[in-house]
Amino acid sequence: MLQKPVATFKTVLFHAVMLGAVCTLVPTARAQGTPVKNVVLVHGAWADGSGWKGVHDILVRDGYAVSIVQIPETSFKEDVAATRRVLDLQDGKCILVAHSYGGAVITEAGNHPAVAGLVYIAAHMPDAGETEADDGKRFPSDLSKSGAIKSTEDGFTYLDATRFHELFAADLPKEQAAFMARSQVFNKAENFKAVISSAAWRTRPSSMLVAGADRTIHPELERWYAKRAGSVTVEVPGASHVVYVSHPKEVAALIREAAKRAR
Repeated sequence: MLQKPVATFKTVLFHAVMLGAVCTLVPTARAQGTPVKNVVLVHGAWADGSGWKGVHDILVRDGYAVSIVQIPETSFKEDVAATRRVLDLQDGKCILVAHSYGGAVITEAGNHPAVAGLVYIAAHMPDAGETEADDGKRFPSDLSKSGAIKSTEDGFTYLDATRFHELFAADLPKEQAAFMARSQVFNKAENFKAVISSAAWRTRPSSMLVAGADRTIHPELERWYAKRAGSVTVEVPGASHVVYVSHPKEVAALIREAAKRAR
């Protein structure tokens, strides 16, 4: 599969506007069919769906029907089931989007027939037979070496609230990061070791947004995932792991482009 070059968001947007292309990273010819107008958003570990508010508002304003999945984070199987439950309700094809751990979830759930394309936002993108925990060892992140991941007696993980801003949400105001730290959803530890049975990105077009200053998932791992999958790739320099919260315009733009390409 041909590999598409990495570009900054501004570069991609400039050429798309000036040349009238769908995106400089893909052919300009579009497939025939009905444009995709449904978007399903999936959050990651230690978070909930409220972080998608900015992206949601932009897409709704632009005429998209947006659904937000609240995965329970109690088991990988239940997280996949929660995503498929929302996919079952779509009235047509959709773009399935995920952040962080949610990338593993949509890699499995994205085999649903309603899914026309996948968008990974600073997310894991394992292949069949892989786990995100093992993939993370390819490029260990600052978080993985920090000791800031804590566990409860019954096997759920959470982030040390005193280091949440530094390692997870550095480009957000301290007050906002503090609220996210205090409202984080604990994630079952074994979820990170869930083995993918069938990788949806193998059969569907994909995009990856790389957060340039991500300390939770190493940016090099995000780039590696995207290169392997032949994904359309956009980078947001200086963005933290929660780029979907801090840079909703760039995230929404990538989703719009994915929807235009998909049929």
